[in-house]
Amino acid sequence: MDISTIKQELETEIVRITSFSELEELRNKYLGRKGILNQLTGAIPSLPKEERASAGQAVNAFKERINSLIQEKEKELKRPSQESVVPSVDIGMPGITQGLGRLHPITQIIDEICGIFVRMGFSVIEGPEVENEFNNFTGLNIALDHPSRDVFDTFYLKYQQKLLLRSHTSPVQIRVMRSEKPPLAVVVPGKVYRPDASDASHSFMFHQVEGFMVDDDIRFSDLKGMLEVFAKGVFGENIKMRFRPHFFPFTEPSVEVDISCIICGGKGCSVCGRKGWLEILGAGMIHPNVFKNVGYPKDKYTGFAFGMGVERIAMLKYGIDDIRLFFENDLRFLKQF
Repeated sequence: MDISTIKQELETEIVRITSFSELEELRNKYLGRKGILNQLTGAIPSLPKEERASAGQAVNAFKERINSLIQEKEKELKRPSQESVVPSVDIGMPGITQGLGRLHPITQIIDEICGIFVRMGFSVIEGPEVENEFNNFTGLNIALDHPSRDVFDTFYLKYQQKLLLRSHTSPVQIRVMRSEKPPLAVVVPGKVYRPDASDASHSFMFHQVEGFMVDDDIRFSDLKGMLEVFAKGVFGENIKMRFRPHFFPFTEPSVEVDISCIICGGKGCSVCGRKGWLEILGAGMIHPNVFKNVGYPKDKYTGFAFGMGVERIAMLKYGIDDIRLFFENDLRFLKQF
């Protein structure tokens, strides 16, 4: 029984093994029921009595060696070979860059507008897009038979005639004033809906930012100062601003606010219709009937309110001539901002 010779054969064979199936065959050859190790063990009783102990020790040592070599080979086969890794990855090829997302231009303008007013002490509050008739119309001094209601009339829910898609963000003004007492300074961004035909300057859905301030002694001059800070913050320090008398049912007095044309500097061009001015928003002092409708004591508080179309601000700021571009999701357009 020459175990050293068998051991050399084992070590030679195991080096040549390249798969788990070959390794299993070798395991059976040496450790199987009819394997070489059992044959060596079975031959021990036929040896002279004085050799049996040393032969048993040699067989046990050989068994440990077999198990050790098989375990090492299993670990080796589990590791991916260099040949299998290199062809699947070409380290010379450039990587695939993932495109970075960015905020939509409308979101950017809303954040910019709200940021200016937040720095002046305003809070940002959002409200529901599905509103009731009181908050959208009646509470804002727009009676059912009021002529201005035709401009604001909107989409009603089929099975809930008192509910509608809000036509402006001003209903949040009613919500806040009915639940909170002055002093109040709030800006309200959000979507609004009107039954307008879509064209280059109109959409049935667009965005507004409403703002209002209420306290014991709020004056028209406060409104003018706030809006001047806003206008110069968005369009630059060199613009000029003017107020024109107008009518809104929820403010009195009411004004339209213009800025000098950012294209021609007020000299007159095709963008401003040769007038030198661009309309940007409507504003005014909150009507006493609005205070009455929210339950404020008569003549105790004063306040101002303003509202602007975000798309219009964005179109003026960036020189965009078609509102529909904001909603088409064309990446060639959106990547410019």
